[in-house]
Amino acid sequence: MLTELVTLDGARFRMGSTQFYPEEAPAHTVTVEPFAIERHPVTNAQFAAFVADTGYRTVAEIAPDPAAYPGATPADLVPGALVFRPTRGPVDLRDWRQWWEWVPGANWRQPHGAGSSIENILDHPVVQVCYADALAYARWAGRRLPTEAEWEFAARGGASTIYPWGDEAAPGGEQMANIWQGDFPYRHTGRIGTTPVGTFPPNAYGLVDMIGNVWEWTTTRFTGHHQLDGRVDSCCGPAGPDAVPDPAVNQALKGGSHLCAPEYCHRYRPTARSPQSQDSATTHIGFRCVAGPL
Repeated sequence: MLTELVTLDGARFRMGSTQFYPEEAPAHTVTVEPFAIERHPVTNAQFAAFVADTGYRTVAEIAPDPAAYPGATPADLVPGALVFRPTRGPVDLRDWRQWWEWVPGANWRQPHGAGSSIENILDHPVVQVCYADALAYARWAGRRLPTEAEWEFAARGGASTIYPWGDEAAPGGEQMANIWQGDFPYRHTGRIGTTPVGTFPPNAYGLVDMIGNVWEWTTTRFTGHHQLDGRVDSCCGPAGPDAVPDPAVNQALKGGSHLCAPEYCHRYRPTARSPQSQDSATTHIGFRCVAGPL
C-alpha cells in the first residue's frame, strides 16, 4: 500500500531564488545524489494502515508536556491541533491568529475536531501530523523524509521556471495546483480544503501535488536564508521511536498548500520555503517520503 517511488538521477541544479521572499536567497548551485521519491503525499488511507499496524499515537493525540510549554494554561494542555477557520471578511493579514484556531480533539482521524472524519477523504493527503509523526511513518515504511534540496529538485521537474509548469500561475486560465482562489482568508471561489492526490497535473517527473494541497515536511532545519557552509540539510532531527518534537526548532516546509494565495502566501513555487515548529500539527501540513542514500 506504500506509494509508488519515482527514481531520479542525481544532478547539479540551481536552488533558491532572489525574486520573491528573502528566505529563498541566495540562489546557489547544489548537487543532489540519485534518490527515489514518492509520487504523491502520504494519504489518510496509508497513514491509517501505519497506525493499524503499529498502534502509533500522533503528537496531536497526546496531552502536551507542561514542562515544554511554560506559562501555558491547563485548558491549553490538552490533545488537539490547529484548524483553519475562514474569517467573516477582510482582516489584517499580518496576524495569522485570526484564521487559525486551536481545537481540542483535532487530529489526523478528525482533522477539524469532533464531528469531522477522514471516512470520505481517504485519498486525500493526511494532515494534522507533526514532524515526529512523519518521521515515524517513514521509519515504518523503510524510507525517510527528504532534505529540502531533494524536495526542491524533485518539485522543479527539471524546469527553471517560476512554477514547474511555466512562469504563469494559471496558464490559459487552468488551475495547475490546489491553492486558494478568491480573497484570503474569507472568500473562496474554488475548491475548499485538501483535494484527492493527483487531482491536478503531474510535473515532468510524474510527481503530483508537489505544489499546493499541503505543505510538506523536510529534514532541513529552517534558517532565515539558505546556508552555504556544508550539508546542513542532512540534519534529520529526532529519530528515536519515542522522539519528542521540540517546539523551539523549526523545520523547512516546502510546496505551499490549499491556503496559499498571491496576496498573502505566494509560496506555491518550488523555491519557496516556510518555517514550522516541529510540534505543529495543522490542517494544511502533510508529507511524502523518499528512499536512497543521503
